[in-house]
Amino acid sequence: MTPTAPRLRVRTVAVPDPGPLVALLPETDALAWVRGGDGMVAWGEVVRHKATSPAEAEEWWTTLVASSDEVSDLDVALPGSGLVAFGSFVFDPDNTSASSGLVVPRTVLGRRGGRAWLTEIGLEAGEQRPAPCAGPVPPAPRGVRFEGGSLTSDQWRAAVSRAVGTIAAGDLDKVVLARDLVATAESRLDPRWLVGRLGETYPRCWTYLVDGLVGSTPEMLVRLEAGLATSRVLAGTIQRTGDDQVDLALAAALSRSSKDLEEHEYAVASVAAALAPFCSALNVPENPYVLELPNVLHLASDVTAAVEPGVTALGLAAALHPSAAVCGTPTGTARDLIAALEHLDRERYAGPVGWTDASGAGEWGIALRCGILDETDPRRIRLFAGCGIVAGSDPEAEWAEAQAKLAPMIGALTTTR
Repeated sequence: MTPTAPRLRVRTVAVPDPGPLVALLPETDALAWVRGGDGMVAWGEVVRHKATSPAEAEEWWTTLVASSDEVSDLDVALPGSGLVAFGSFVFDPDNTSASSGLVVPRTVLGRRGGRAWLTEIGLEAGEQRPAPCAGPVPPAPRGVRFEGGSLTSDQWRAAVSRAVGTIAAGDLDKVVLARDLVATAESRLDPRWLVGRLGETYPRCWTYLVDGLVGSTPEMLVRLEAGLATSRVLAGTIQRTGDDQVDLALAAALSRSSKDLEEHEYAVASVAAALAPFCSALNVPENPYVLELPNVLHLASDVTAAVEPGVTALGLAAALHPSAAVCGTPTGTARDLIAALEHLDRERYAGPVGWTDASGAGEWGIALRCGILDETDPRRIRLFAGCGIVAGSDPEAEWAEAQAKLAPMIGALTTTR
C-alpha cells in the first residue's frame, strides 16, 4: 500500500437471510467462496495487491488493516465479517507467467450458521449504496469443445512412467503430476453459471471464484478460527461407478490400498511438519477416512492444531504451501521434477485460494477441480487435474484418475438446467 492510500471505511450490518448467495453475483467483478449454501459473495474492487507469496501478502494485509476504520453491528462478529480480502496464489512463482494477489471488494454479503451480514468497504462519508438484488439467471455454456492440453495422453502416461522410474531410483518418494484440458464455448463463458452448478453438485466442497479462477475444491489447506487451525488432507483417490454396492467395495479397497495409503501418509506428514512450529498442540489422526464425493472417493485426514497467539491464516498458508498433496516429497526435488515432466504452466492451479479477514482468521483451500478463464478470449477456459505418483503407480490408472478429477468442471460446462 502506498503512503498516500486513504484510510478504508468499513461498515458491517446484520441483514435478513438473503436466500441463495450465488444468485446475487453480478456479471462482472464477482468473487465467491461458498460451501453448502453458506459463505460469502462479493463484488467491486477497492484495492488490489499483486503479491509475490502468501507471506508477503500477509505483511501488506496487516498494514492495510491497521489503516482502516470499521463500524459493525455488535451482533455481527463472525469470521469473514468486516474488512475482508479474497485471494489466490500461483503454485510455483519460479515457473509461471501468472501472478498472485489479494482483492478487497467494495461489497460483501455473507451467511454462516443462519446469520447473515452485509459489509461495505471504501465508503465515502455519508455514502449509501443500493441493496444487493438478484439478477437474471446466467446463461449456460453452449457448444463447448474440448481439446488436449500441453501433453497428449501418450506423452502424459510416459511422464508418469518416468516419474515412477525416478522414484524407484531413490531420488524422491512422491511427485504430483498435473495435466490440462482446454474448453471453448460458442460464446462468452459466464463464471456465475459455473459457480452455481459446482455449488449445487458438490455442496461438501468449497466453491470459489477469484480473478477468473473458478472451481470446487474438496481440500482445505488451512482454516483458522478462534485459535484453532484445521487442514483437510486428501491423497489417494478412486473413481466412483454410480453403483452403491460397487462403490462400497471400492471404498473398502481404497482404505486398504498400500499404494494409496503410502501417498496419503506423505501428504499428512508434510502438513503436520509445516504446522508444528506455529502450534501449542497438534492432533494427527492415526488413520484416514474415506471422503465420498459424487465423482470420486478420497482418503482424507483432518489435521487440527491450537495455534500460538499472533498466527494468521495467511501465515499458515505460506508455511503449508506447497504440501505433498499437490507437490511431492521431498518438496524441492518434486518441484524440479514437475517442471521437467509436466511441460505445463500451472499458474494458480494447486495454489492457495480463499479469504482472510481483519482478525487474521480465514480459509485457504487448494485450487483443485478448477479452471482458469482466458483473459484474451472469454469463450475459453483451461482445466486442470493432477495425480500423486508413488512407487506403485500405474500410468493407465493415473490417467483414469485425472479424468475423474476433471469431471466436475466438464460437468459444469456441459450440463444445462
